[in-house]
Amino acid sequence: MFAPTAADIYPTGALRTKVEVPGISDVLEGEKRTGHFIGVATVVSKLFNLVQPDIAIFGEKDFQQLLVIRQMVSDLNMNIQIEGVNAVRDEDGLAKSSRNGYLTAAEREIAPVLQQTLQETISRLRVLGAAGAASYQDLQQEMMAKLDTAGFRSEYLEVRRNTDLQPPDEGDRGLVVLVSAWLGKARLIDNVQVSLI
Repeated sequence: MFAPTAADIYPTGALRTKVEVPGISDVLEGEKRTGHFIGVATVVSKLFNLVQPDIAIFGEKDFQQLLVIRQMVSDLNMNIQIEGVNAVRDEDGLAKSSRNGYLTAAEREIAPVLQQTLQETISRLRVLGAAGAASYQDLQQEMMAKLDTAGFRSEYLEVRRNTDLQPPDEGDRGLVVLVSAWLGKARLIDNVQVSLI
């Protein structure tokens, strides 16, 4: 087992070299957390250089991070297979996260509305079909309002292509709905993928 310390990853302290994955890193979470994905890409590339894995497995809860890593591996010709695995969820659908520890008991009762709203969005998308981003604007606003009414402070709920997180064009069928919302002191993120027929 390889469990590197901070000194293993950052032997001279702060890094002067950084890895950036423009495009995928600049939207959604990238807009809310400036520089976050530069840090992710840099430390993951260092870890890959140290370990030289054949396969690396990442959770799909942070779907954008998974796509950033896939793009980095592709762009830098790293011979690594990147696999995504489903988010681990509580019985009520809330994705497990250390952030859930910030929820009060009352907030924890409300929290499953996040996943329920994503599921409702997916159901509505299946009715709308592969109509493109402009056709999804009202749905996105309606679902954010639903979250806000339930007690969240929504940051975004966006329908995007599941390959590059760009707004979908008419006919795009592989989609992902991503959401970020505050509930009390906890900033929760989640997503659901859908393939439209």
